[in-house]
Amino acid sequence: MRTVALNQNELEALRILWEHGVAKPAEIQSHFSWPLENATLRSVLVNLVEKGHVTRTLRGKTFFYEARVKKTALLRNMLQTMAHVFAAGSKQELVVQLVKTGDLMPEDLEVIRRTMAEGATKETKR
Repeated sequence: MRTVALNQNELEALRILWEHGVAKPAEIQSHFSWPLENATLRSVLVNLVEKGHVTRTLRGKTFFYEARVKKTALLRNMLQTMAHVFAAGSKQELVVQLVKTGDLMPEDLEVIRRTMAEGATKETKR
């Protein structure tokens, strides 16, 4: 997947499609976390289709939208970009930066530790 910049509205539309599946614009708009004009939403959806993150299908007279990109794939790509920009390409250094800036709390680190331990356990069972 190539890196394509996404703005806040595009990320929110993707979040909604990941959570709710195939939807028409009015349904997407109703789930937005902030007010969004209909014309703005339509521009957002067209941009996402053009960027290859969303598909659009005509059913009768209505367009339906579906996320084409998987949430995990986009997250992985965005983390790689953030690591490149903020931490010389190191994901480890990116996490260190998050801890240093106070964006991760001790309880967050505990969840990460447990998740890593669970992942390691699954790897040894394979």
